[in-house]
Amino acid sequence: MCGAAFAFLNFVRLLAHKRSLHRLTISILWWTMVIAARRFNIYLQILLSSLLLSSCKSMEKKQLSILAVHLETKDLPDHVEQVLISRDRPFSLNVQKEAFLTQNDIAQAQVIDVVGGFALRLQFDHQGAWLLEQASGGSPGKHLAIFSQFIVPPENKLNTGRWLAGPRMNKRITDGVLVFTPDATREEAEKIALGLNNVAKSLGKAPPGSDK
Repeated sequence: MCGAAFAFLNFVRLLAHKRSLHRLTISILWWTMVIAARRFNIYLQILLSSLLLSSCKSMEKKQLSILAVHLETKDLPDHVEQVLISRDRPFSLNVQKEAFLTQNDIAQAQVIDVVGGFALRLQFDHQGAWLLEQASGGSPGKHLAIFSQFIVPPENKLNTGRWLAGPRMNKRITDGVLVFTPDATREEAEKIALGLNNVAKSLGKAPPGSDK
């Protein structure tokens, strides 16, 4: 089962690679490009992760996380959904239904210490960094809505997903790095980062030395 699951992952890799090549040839407005080259449906990605997580015995090494970054918008109703961010102090956002960044765009994820607690630091690959720069530069003051599905410790069961954060973009992000405080425990955040790094490794995007 595990071999079959990773064969399917390689199929997804191939399609993702073809989509990236196609995206590089488009020189029209960035948002049109994002829509034309939009990601696989999030439910397909959930199915992929569920298959891998249920069929592989080594959970720590094979664990994957799903992540989707949506942009706040006042677009047409058919393209918008309302999401609820944070469980302690919930607030709602109207966001684009289609994520413009996913786990496939991440090169490395880390849990870092910040004043008063911890945060998730996401380093996007070249294409992801470009998309993040265009979104932050073209929509100043708007929020991002970040969704993730991941293993819940200590039961090690795949959860139904959670909106982790809704950070506001106050400036253009030029370095491809997104840092935010997630609606998660530190242990959950470590699980999310582990899963995202495993995806990056499977796609050949992890930076040197990340295997430590």
